[in-house]
Amino acid sequence: MDSRPGLDLRVGHGHDTHRLTRGRSLILGGIAIEYERGLDGHSDADVLLHAITDAVFGAAGLGDIGQWFPDTDPQWAGADSGNLLTAAVAEVRKKNWKIVNLDCTISAEEPRLSPHRTAIRNRVAELLGIPPENVNVKAKTGEGVGPVGRKEAISADAVVLLVRD
Repeated sequence: MDSRPGLDLRVGHGHDTHRLTRGRSLILGGIAIEYERGLDGHSDADVLLHAITDAVFGAAGLGDIGQWFPDTDPQWAGADSGNLLTAAVAEVRKKNWKIVNLDCTISAEEPRLSPHRTAIRNRVAELLGIPPENVNVKAKTGEGVGPVGRKEAISADAVVLLVRD
């Protein structure tokens, strides 16, 4: 048996998808983005922060965003998803986990996200309490395929690495 102390690492993955709809603001990664439609949901429907929140909870074995902030609970109506992520990070820290890095992907046919990438990266890093260089944000289109490609929805995926603090 190896008696050397090892790193206690955990990986978490999160995914979320929301429909695009008129009459709502588009918020991605905590950043308001000018667009003719926004995402439909109980909270502010920030798919990226929802995916990250799920990844953080999942890595620590703490369930998912729906268990902690159910969309059937009126207190979360219109909630700022940044506050939900901040609460998830606090719970993970209570369990002595530290966030090492995040890699995430936003899938949207429109709007073009490259002009917003740095702002999203900085805001997400701030919410996670890690340096911006430990956050990677990618943007992809749906290539005209499926709900994302037909401009009906936006989705996001996130992978988080935790280390025992």
